Amino acid sequence: MINYAVVGAGWISQQAFLPGVGQSTNSKVTAIVTGDRDKAGQLAEFHGVGRIVGYDGYDALLRGPDVDAVYIALPNHLHADFAVRAARAGKHILVEKPLATNEQDALAMIAAAREAGVFLMTAYRLHNEPGTVAVLEHIRNDAIGRPLFFQSVFSFQAPLGNHRLKAVSWGGPLQDVGVYCVNAARHVFAEEPVEAMAMVHRPSDDPRFREVEASVAALLRFPSGGLAQFVASFGAAAADYYRVVGTAGDLELDPGFRFETATKLRLRRDGEVRETQFPQIDHFGAQVEYFSDCIKTGTPPEADGEEGLADMRALIAIETAALTGQPQAITSHPRARHPTPDMVRSVPVTDRRLVF
Repeated sequence: MINYAVVGAGWISQQAFLPGVGQSTNSKVTAIVTGDRDKAGQLAEFHGVGRIVGYDGYDALLRGPDVDAVYIALPNHLHADFAVRAARAGKHILVEKPLATNEQDALAMIAAAREAGVFLMTAYRLHNEPGTVAVLEHIRNDAIGRPLFFQSVFSFQAPLGNHRLKAVSWGGPLQDVGVYCVNAARHVFAEEPVEAMAMVHRPSDDPRFREVEASVAALLRFPSGGLAQFVASFGAAAADYYRVVGTAGDLELDPGFRFETATKLRLRRDGEVRETQFPQIDHFGAQVEYFSDCIKTGTPPEADGEEGLADMRALIAIETAALTGQPQAITSHPRARHPTPDMVRSVPVTDRRLVF
């Protein structure tokens, strides 16, 4: 078993990661790091976690033998500090998206992991989900010809007071859900975008959006001529899908991003329509099982720190384009690896969770 410390016991840890680890076959949570010991005590009892420490006890925990890896689910601006400290202690790191809030911090995280000889993985759970990988396999197998256009929407109504609405942690729909659209487009075209354009909307009469935008619409251009358009929003009805149009056909994944629903693929070509309903898996259980396999075998994870950095560079360019009204160049190194079928893990879902 690979033993994990959960750093940050908020909603995503309660709703998804802690239950998911319990569904995996090779991973276990042995510690919870949080500022709320009462809440952590109940979570620890429910999930059978043996140790609770405050944030001031994080370094001491890392020095001990009880933890092999950390899962960092803190506000975005805290990712770098806690990741670098874990790396220096020789612990592997699984960190939520976006990787950091600026390129300097992201590079520091990558360098710390490299110097310590540990793995840093960005938590792209969809890389271990069957429908997502099937889309990429269809494109690789010429099912729609050469991909030309990518279109996506990922939206929901964010509740007032949600941490995603705080500017201090680089909150907002672009960073929280737009990153899924960016990541999907990058792998659909198997290239890095070279230019970004964007527009935003912030309603003046909605108290939720005093610090962040309500909606972001972005356009990315890829070297081959591929174009990716998407809208990310915290102020619209729930929707999550993307469509890829190629020279000979098109495919659509709807639902396409959320972990609570199974993905469904629709492929159109030559007047025929084929639909595939994929089984619902536990995305977080699949993700942690894959990462633990990487740790056990010494195989670097596909969604490493550079993968998170590539998305960050696109996010920063989109944000700057929206602020300035001018197109922004993006410079990222080509990625040699993309999600493949061997990365899929069929971890069953569970209804057993404790959420405050």
